[in-house]
Amino acid sequence: MSEIPAKATESEDPSGGARTEAAGAFAGAADAFAADAERGPGDGEAAPGDAMWQSSPPGSIYDYIRVASFSIGPDGLVDQWSLRAEQIFGIPAERAVGRDPIEAFVDPDLRERGQRKMAEILDGREWTGVVPFRMPEGPDGDRGQDGLAEVYVMPTRTQDGEKAAVCIVVDVRTLRSIETDLAASQAIFGQSPFGFLLIDSDLKVRRANERFASLFGGTSDDHRGKGVQDYLPRPEAERVTAVLRRVLQTGDSITDMHVTGYLPESDERRHWSINLYRVHSGSGSPIGIAWLGTDITARRAAAREAAAARRNLALLNEAGARIGNSLDLETTARELLDVVVPGFCDLATVDLYQGLLVGDETPPGLADGSAELRRVAFSSAVSDAPFASTVAPVAVGAVHHFPFNSPCADALRTARPQHIPGEEGGLVQSTLAVPMVAHDTVVGLAQFSRTKGSEPFGERDRDLAVELAARAAVCIDNARLYRREHERALILQRSLLPPGDPVASGLDIACRYLPGSASTGRPSEVGGDWFDVIELPGHRTALVVGDVMGRGLRAAVAMGELRTAVRTLALLDLEPAEVLSALDEIARGLGTPGGVQQATRAARRPREADLSEVYLATCVYAVYDSVTRRCTFANAGHLPPVLVEPGEAALMLDVPPGMPLGVGGEPFEEVEVELPEGALLALYTDGLVESRDHPLDEGLQAFVGALTDPSRPLEDVCDHVLNTLDTHHGEDDIALLMARVQGLPTDSVGDWTLPREPRSVGRAREYARGQLLSWDLEPLVDTTELLVSELVTNALRYGEGEIRLRLLLDRTLVCEVWDSGLVQPRRRRARDTDEGGRGLQLVGLLSAAWGSRRTPRGKTVWFELPLPDGETGLTDPAEALLSLF
Repeated sequence: MSEIPAKATESEDPSGGARTEAAGAFAGAADAFAADAERGPGDGEAAPGDAMWQSSPPGSIYDYIRVASFSIGPDGLVDQWSLRAEQIFGIPAERAVGRDPIEAFVDPDLRERGQRKMAEILDGREWTGVVPFRMPEGPDGDRGQDGLAEVYVMPTRTQDGEKAAVCIVVDVRTLRSIETDLAASQAIFGQSPFGFLLIDSDLKVRRANERFASLFGGTSDDHRGKGVQDYLPRPEAERVTAVLRRVLQTGDSITDMHVTGYLPESDERRHWSINLYRVHSGSGSPIGIAWLGTDITARRAAAREAAAARRNLALLNEAGARIGNSLDLETTARELLDVVVPGFCDLATVDLYQGLLVGDETPPGLADGSAELRRVAFSSAVSDAPFASTVAPVAVGAVHHFPFNSPCADALRTARPQHIPGEEGGLVQSTLAVPMVAHDTVVGLAQFSRTKGSEPFGERDRDLAVELAARAAVCIDNARLYRREHERALILQRSLLPPGDPVASGLDIACRYLPGSASTGRPSEVGGDWFDVIELPGHRTALVVGDVMGRGLRAAVAMGELRTAVRTLALLDLEPAEVLSALDEIARGLGTPGGVQQATRAARRPREADLSEVYLATCVYAVYDSVTRRCTFANAGHLPPVLVEPGEAALMLDVPPGMPLGVGGEPFEEVEVELPEGALLALYTDGLVESRDHPLDEGLQAFVGALTDPSRPLEDVCDHVLNTLDTHHGEDDIALLMARVQGLPTDSVGDWTLPREPRSVGRAREYARGQLLSWDLEPLVDTTELLVSELVTNALRYGEGEIRLRLLLDRTLVCEVWDSGLVQPRRRRARDTDEGGRGLQLVGLLSAAWGSRRTPRGKTVWFELPLPDGETGLTDPAEALLSLF
């Protein structure tokens, strides 16, 4: 004990004011108790004369202040020990009763002074003071704890009149803890920047701090007795009330519950984050709920801004990934709408200038925005409702225009977005009309609409719409440019292919050409595939199929050059291997400015190859003779021809492939095959049998398997092949040339061998006359006799070896004169004084065509006459002879 006061009535206070605090606490407790006792059952006010004893409600001050009492008998020993004393000192009554309190609780050094005070107390004096004490040792010998108590001793007398005392003890340390708690509570209610409420068990405000009062008006006391319905809208108040009841019943705390409401005299919606937890009394009984609120309106706004920015960025990323994957205008427009609906708007359309869609270079009517547009895409997340209730909807694919004074026309005219409010009673709340601008050119208009009930468009939305429309416009403009170049290349390529259905002697021809298409969504350009059917002298036919490696306009131009070269070489009547050798030289010269000769010189000196200027092509060249039904093949790296004989399975001909054209350095081989009557021959390019999803071997087997019935009409066979094989992938061009063998009948051929003597001229005329009369071609007898005599005479005079005369009847009449001489006849213009030199001029005048070609054993000179059809008049030989002089 630090000090025991010497005077019982005016003792010093060694606790430094704790005595005064205790007295105040007692007074406050008494007042609270009295107030609770006098409080009426209705409105809480005391009714005069109605005071009554009643128990303190939960939360009484005695639940917090540790107050105990015990009594001391005349012998100075404890004779009564309360339950509160047991709680403070931790000693049960059976251990405390009968013990000397000085010996039990006072430090040994202070016991002597304590005994003197006890004697004074038992002598009838009151005493008040602060006493340090030590709890007795426990049953297990543990040292008791030290404590500090304020003691009030009141003298009493027993029934026998002996002097005793009653002691009231207050735990001073508990009072100091209460003081600290009160200071903290005062800081919360007076200094906290957060709104704080204490809500009682009736869900009424018991106390509000200054921050809450500053927001909702009035003083803190003005908010007592109010409920959440006084601060929040009804639906929100009902939700919060249900949560408060649950917290009060279960004790589960609520963290970061978002509440929305309005401040007094303000229409601005506010957002708060509320934390709730149940409050208990000192005895542990629930007495209410603590409400801690934080205004998060600015944070919510910032979060919305951040979310909108993230959404817009995600939308732009999605647009970059999904828009422009196709080089098709309509598909690109639909890709834009797939991105914006419903992520950005509820309804959207895209209109493009009609001029752009049909291939015009410059869209018409850009000055006033009223040019014709075509609606290429429409998308809706709600329904197929139109944009405005008073305007008829425009169907996808329809051509229309906007009125001059309309906002849409103004957007097209100024290249600036326009905000269009929705009509009264309509579905649409507002519309953004955004021009689609690519490379400073307006290509169309995109409209984005939001329905009523959606968030209205803001400045950020406008900027996003402009960016999305601009991205789509660039992709659409690229698709337009690609379509234009593709169509030009396709026109060029088609112009270089044989027009109409090719006709050949002794062959039934059918062909198909399918250009690469972008309809599958993959970038596709025109390729260098081509085919040709060339009529040769002697009712022979050259069949050609080739493929220039590469794509685009460059490949199409190279294909045109090679096709022209093939036709030129074919007219020279060269052998197939010679044709391909000459083509190889030409292909090597295509990438060289100086042509073939420059390419030959460049090949002699080492240099790095410029792959961008290398032209490579594959080609198969076949010459079919309708008289012998024999076909000679030469191949330059192309796929093998397929032959289907009647009653047999299709097979690929074993033609040595050789090197592609443009490689050079390797000769080409020829293969001669006899084709039976009715056989089917197929030439094709790799686009028919190869793709990314179909290997070449698999495609070849499928192609061979599709040629099962060669007797069907050739057009049906072509369609069957294209339908059976997966040719709609659109990755490469497809060229297919099919020919059915129909050899020249034996009775349509006249063939004679003439000795090398002058009489052979007359015999040749006789043979020709007799053959023509048997063919009922009497109108051609005189002309044929004259021309045959000229050719046979030339063979006798300038040729060598035996002379062979052959007449061929098909769509025209062909006469051939064969000899062993190697010197080719040369047509010249005879002077007026010359006696000879007019024979070949006469042949040129009277025949439809004439020429000469080399053969393995000499040469052949031929002429061709059209068959009489009653409409085409024949040249009179006499007039032709006179015209030469």
